[in-house]
Amino acid sequence: MPNNPLSKARDPQILILIFILIFISIFFGVLTGGRILTVQSLQAIAFQLPLLGLLTLAQMTPMLTGGIDLSVVSTANLAGIIIAISMTQLGLSPLLAIILGLALSLGLGALKGFLVAFISIPAIIATLGMMIFIRGVALVITKGYVIAGFPSGFLFLGDGTILGVPLPFIIFLISAIVLYILLNRTRFGIELYLLGSNPTATLFSGVNNRWVTFRVYLLSSFLAGIASIVMTARFNAAQADYGESYLLLTVLACVLGGVNPSGGFGRVSGLVLSTVILQVVATGFNLLRLSSHLASALWGIILILAIVTNRLILARES
Repeated sequence: MPNNPLSKARDPQILILIFILIFISIFFGVLTGGRILTVQSLQAIAFQLPLLGLLTLAQMTPMLTGGIDLSVVSTANLAGIIIAISMTQLGLSPLLAIILGLALSLGLGALKGFLVAFISIPAIIATLGMMIFIRGVALVITKGYVIAGFPSGFLFLGDGTILGVPLPFIIFLISAIVLYILLNRTRFGIELYLLGSNPTATLFSGVNNRWVTFRVYLLSSFLAGIASIVMTARFNAAQADYGESYLLLTVLACVLGGVNPSGGFGRVSGLVLSTVILQVVATGFNLLRLSSHLASALWGIILILAIVTNRLILARES
């Protein structure tokens, strides 16, 4: 199947992101005396980036249809809790625990997809309700406590390396490549982009819009389940409210990466670049010992600039 033509409409965005990445790397390299470019710093970035990256991949798929999933972080937390309980209280092997966590993620994705696709509840409302529901279930299960103490084989997924490359980063890259193939080399990917561009025309072309939307939220929640594995293994703990600050960052990374909030446009390569940019900025601020709140303010400015840039690119293309 040929490459999706819609996904190629944002090449200028990729060039802009590459320029931004080079600029901030040089900028923080100068300010930190080159410390951000050391092997230790680069490896730290590769360890920290995958969690945000995987959650952003999960957010990207519904945004491509003009929707959103406000429950990606909550889904990852509950899946992580199930994985943790399966190993610590039920005595299951890490593999079986991971399968249960991913199964739960798919179940939650099916429920979200059903609400959005077949009940026609707006995605922002349906996923907001699911976020509150999932968080409540997680709090009931854990009673607000942290679940910790996992087998070393499982922890290797969060802190291990292969040939010096952090395993979480490898998991992220594999997930990104698989998502790229799904979006650009399969019928499902073509239908997804078309649905985001023009739902009415897509429907009259013979595509089952509801079924495509349903599968989009299944895929999103599955990716959130992958993120739960990395998160639980990386932190050696599971809790109901881990990573809540990542929710807005996933939207920021998607928009910065060229995903149109109205749907129809967005590339995995742009998302990967935007995630790297955000992580380099965060690491640079840490090395400079600057306030994390200042980094949050900077991310807000980046979001606004990204939206303005996307609007200008769209206006020029039209």
